[in-house]
Amino acid sequence: MVKVLDPGAAGARRFAGQVAVITGGGQGIGAATARRLAQEGAAIVIGDLVAETSQRVGAAIREFGGSCEVSLGDLSQWENAQALMATAMAAYGRIDVLANIAGGTIWFQSFQRYTPEQIRAEIDRSFWTAMWCCRAALPYMIEQGSGAIVNIATHAVTGRFRVPYAAAKAGQIGLTTSLAREVAHLGIRVNCVAPSGTVADDRVTPRDYGVGVAAPELPPEELADQEQYRSATRSSEIPMGRRGEAHEQAAAIAFLASGDASYITGQVLAVGGGQPYPF
Repeated sequence: MVKVLDPGAAGARRFAGQVAVITGGGQGIGAATARRLAQEGAAIVIGDLVAETSQRVGAAIREFGGSCEVSLGDLSQWENAQALMATAMAAYGRIDVLANIAGGTIWFQSFQRYTPEQIRAEIDRSFWTAMWCCRAALPYMIEQGSGAIVNIATHAVTGRFRVPYAAAKAGQIGLTTSLAREVAHLGIRVNCVAPSGTVADDRVTPRDYGVGVAAPELPPEELADQEQYRSATRSSEIPMGRRGEAHEQAAAIAFLASGDASYITGQVLAVGGGQPYPF
């Protein structure tokens, strides 16, 4: 039997009786967030592409004594975002938390090397997933008069070698700040976490899973430039000088989704250092 999903919860039960929809909940930050919120009492609905990883997380939650449903599908498509929220409503009758964690950079290369197909794939994965899921969840939150949405940006919004991904995540910042003002009077809060580089030890699904677009082979000089950039970024922009852990990002997401953040909306929280946007 699984006795503890996230020891960092320290006995907190901030989500007892609540329902949390976690996109990208099969691995990495998404899986850590699903475990953290389940540890604190939430019923979990995972939206993901991959059955194996999603069911693994779901099984751990159920073995712990929690409740978890899984909805499989590409959330960059509106119909799948609708189906995810419908699964949550059919199973539990409400949606209290939406954590939009699905996404992540696919390629790391100079902008001029991106093909139009690659650019579209990056935007689909890291912007449209959040846009469609916010739109699909919102009517249910409005009807119940409450809800908390946490989107995921990145410190890489001001970085190099990931221009389409950076643009997609900057779009999530705009989604957050604008939607927060629009729905605050309806009892719904919208915030954003901007992680620095984060370790995902449980990753089994490659970043290009399901994309079907090959990356070009990079010349040695660009690979060397990338390595130098990564090293410099870690030493100059991340005060702790290390990559974050998934559970550290999940703790920040849990805070913003919880009642402890009841007077916080429209904010972007940088977790690990780095400036998530230049204004």
